[in-house]
Amino acid sequence: MKQTFERLLQATTEKYPDAPALLDTHGRMLTYHALSSQVKAIRSQLLGCGLGRHARIALILPEGIEMALAILGVLSTASVAPLNARYRPNELSFYLEDLQASAVIVPGGDPFSIQGVAEGLDIPVLEMAWEAHEDAGWRLVGAPLGKFVNSEEVQEDDIALILHTSGTTARPKMVPLRQRNLFASAANICRTFQLAQPDRCLNVMPMFHIQGFMSCLLAPLMAGASIVCTEGFDAHQFFSWIERFQPSYYSASPTIHQAVIAGAAPYREVIQRHPLRFIRSSAAPLPPTVMRELEESMQAPVIESYGMTEGALQSTSNPLPPRMRKPGSVGPAAGPEVVILDQAGSILPNGSRGEVALRGANVIDGYLNNPQANCSAFVNGWFRTGDEGYLDEDLYLHITGRLKEMINRGGEKVTPREVDEIFLTHPAVLQAVTFAVPHPSLGEDVATAVVLRENSTVTEKELRQYALFRLSDLKAPSRVLILEALPKGSTGKLQRIGLYQELRAHFQAEYHEPRNEDEKKLVAIFQQLLSLPRVGIKNNFFNLGGDSLLAAGLSARVKEEMGANLSIEQIFRHPTVEEMAECIREQQKQGAASRKVPAMDEDVLDYLSKM
Repeated sequence: MKQTFERLLQATTEKYPDAPALLDTHGRMLTYHALSSQVKAIRSQLLGCGLGRHARIALILPEGIEMALAILGVLSTASVAPLNARYRPNELSFYLEDLQASAVIVPGGDPFSIQGVAEGLDIPVLEMAWEAHEDAGWRLVGAPLGKFVNSEEVQEDDIALILHTSGTTARPKMVPLRQRNLFASAANICRTFQLAQPDRCLNVMPMFHIQGFMSCLLAPLMAGASIVCTEGFDAHQFFSWIERFQPSYYSASPTIHQAVIAGAAPYREVIQRHPLRFIRSSAAPLPPTVMRELEESMQAPVIESYGMTEGALQSTSNPLPPRMRKPGSVGPAAGPEVVILDQAGSILPNGSRGEVALRGANVIDGYLNNPQANCSAFVNGWFRTGDEGYLDEDLYLHITGRLKEMINRGGEKVTPREVDEIFLTHPAVLQAVTFAVPHPSLGEDVATAVVLRENSTVTEKELRQYALFRLSDLKAPSRVLILEALPKGSTGKLQRIGLYQELRAHFQAEYHEPRNEDEKKLVAIFQQLLSLPRVGIKNNFFNLGGDSLLAAGLSARVKEEMGANLSIEQIFRHPTVEEMAECIREQQKQGAASRKVPAMDEDVLDYLSKM
């Protein structure tokens, strides 16, 4: 069989036409026959718009069944590039321009306001709309972009998926995954996890992430399994989804697993009634203690895997029971060949530490439009991952560190120099260097050290907020340090690797007692959420181990225990107890002031509410 997604879906549909394929939390369900028909309809609409095999189509859609359908429809027709809808306009503009996108698909009504960004780049926009009628389904709405193109079948060597990944330069690299790469990786995942038609994946990962794309969409489709397309992980809904959909597995990053552990206790009966066959973990190292807690909480084996975008996700994986799993390792090769190289590119014997390298049908041939990166990333047919590790006596891979400068923030790759450049646009900043700092749940977090221009004044808080307005939350540093000079290596150059050790004292905040009731309540919430014995009012929530999921829990606890609305965005912008207490006091002042205002008529109140 030709190794393309179109043939994959055709073969699965022929085997299981009436089996469920895609479901969502709103009660919608598509069988394989209905999914195949919907994909063909989207393909026909794309061809009718003049978008064929060599088009590059960006998707900026919310997570859910629409995103899955758009991905599958474009995969059968052209090259798909799903983007994170949380990117700032300047970031979206960069990615769309770098892709040379032929078109952008957005949701009906375009809540993400992509229209202006796309129009500025002269890129046509298509809306994906649900039409509820006798032949209910999704269709693309937009003016034809050109003449109808021939319905030429996609080929194995056609670029199917384009994702950006960060590297050691300021410019993210474009990773072109071909149809055959995706096909090979899906087959590897199916084989490793013994996926079959009765399986059901509860997808809580974003589909613009290679893990969500491969292990939660394409691989189960190859097996004839079904996928529950959620709108993203929701700690409050997770166990009700387990009850309702009875999945056999889910795949996620360690941050999500930790949130599952935190919420599992009240749902023991649900877990016992609907046990998972396995849980897959990838995107960042899973601490052995977290693995044990997750297995105890969910009563299911946890399988840690290793991979990257350039290898279409899976490279190694611990096997399913009864085969041996090794906590702290990422398992033996699970598809491609895996070796350890020295600096010269020679293969090292087992047990030796060096750079992890891959070769196989799922690994890319090279980056797009980046000969310099290709020269450094490929040697003698091997792809150099930039990760350091070793193979033990059983050929299980152990990752010991990162050789490249990029920061792995809970599975999201952050380019330090990209963050540097944002700070260097600030008129008060002379120098900036971004580096990784250890984080209890994310693995690594982002910090930036800056030197100010002479006679300039700006606070660390102001600089961090400056970055938050220009970078997505995933890229913005949790801590900004203002220094008189930046530490340099023996050659006089700035050294990112090891910079945290040089500046470690700056991250050990002096303890400050809470001064009022609000600060005492917040300190107690911090301590309970983060399992810490002591927290001071100047401690940063994220530096203490907080992340976006725990921030959601913090927001809920503040509302429940203090009666205040503290949004996740406010927590990111004001991450200390002292700052959060000030936000709450401002709310209280505004509430008191509003109660003193004389009654207004309804029209005036309606007008003010929209300001």
